[in-house]
Amino acid sequence: MHVVAPCPEGLENLLAEEILQFGGKDIKVFKRYVSFSCENETFYRLHFFSRIAFRFYRQISNFICFDKYDLYRGVQSSFDWPNWLPPNKSFCVTVSGTNSNLRHTHFTALQVKNAIVDLQKATFGKRSNISLDTPYISIHLHIYKGEASLSLQSTLGSLHKRGYRPALGYAPIKENLAAGLIKYTDWDGKRPLIDLMCGSGTFLIEGLSQVLNIPTPLQKKYLFENWVDFDVDIFLHEKSKLLYKLPEKKLIPSIVGCDCDKKIINQAKTNIALAGFENYIDAKYCDFSELRTDTINDIGIILCNPPYGKKIGKDDALEELYTRLGIFLKERFSQWEFWLLSGNPSLTKYLKMKSTLKIPVSNGGIDCRWIKYLIR
Repeated sequence: MHVVAPCPEGLENLLAEEILQFGGKDIKVFKRYVSFSCENETFYRLHFFSRIAFRFYRQISNFICFDKYDLYRGVQSSFDWPNWLPPNKSFCVTVSGTNSNLRHTHFTALQVKNAIVDLQKATFGKRSNISLDTPYISIHLHIYKGEASLSLQSTLGSLHKRGYRPALGYAPIKENLAAGLIKYTDWDGKRPLIDLMCGSGTFLIEGLSQVLNIPTPLQKKYLFENWVDFDVDIFLHEKSKLLYKLPEKKLIPSIVGCDCDKKIINQAKTNIALAGFENYIDAKYCDFSELRTDTINDIGIILCNPPYGKKIGKDDALEELYTRLGIFLKERFSQWEFWLLSGNPSLTKYLKMKSTLKIPVSNGGIDCRWIKYLIR
């Protein structure tokens, strides 16, 4: 099958590596998504282990599409709808992209729906209902200029939602973005890891999940289980490989997060417990400047996603925050690596530290840099 996987901007190459690792072929990298081909084994495996992808779309057809008439004919003729969608089963349609004649995604989605139900009525004398909450299949259409790409969506919800985070901090980072940023640090689970403003605890949870190769939480039902060519034997075989055992605590280095907001740190503790890591991640209620690291002897990695004035914080207070942060790091963590997510380049100068790497990423639509420093 041919598949498209969207991801956070800046993580495309990491997603391509992940897909290759699990058996994908013909991998091509684009802005905010990766396309590839795979067999069923790889497709199911990626749903269990991908930490970067938002979703997976199985492409089923491409056709010329300049207007609503092309769209209607193209949808009806491009796929075996009677076999894949019985009239007693529901479906939904989502649309992305526009062209000069199809400018409104809601109207375009209605045209796709009409094409399918009209074909059903002509074939069966009855039609499927629309369900946004529990569809039997979910259809996605992407319009770009004079072309349309039709896909089946393999899950209803986004895969970045791991289920351990009902408690959110202020402006929380998405789980898959955090996973990708941790991947960029090359943290291998053998060195200490500290998050100085841990918020919901996402960086630490994703980092530990990654190095322990823990699968992402299973969904109650994947939409691909309703597809005509779903192979239950392969699915169950891949699913049977998901058993894992957490290592002894002594084999895991110090993993510490702190936050000066008591409500937020309590939320982080809840999330850490839901992820099953309460014995491995130490969440402390304190300002980063009060963090005690007497028991940490090894040199490790420090992370930080501080406010940068776009969603949280005012510039005057933030200048002082970054100044304090730079002083603290140089006084206490010589030779450690420090990684900072910055959405405001005018603030990083107050660290008075020289970066060694800057990786462009997008965080909630904000153009950011994942910046590496070697603390001296």
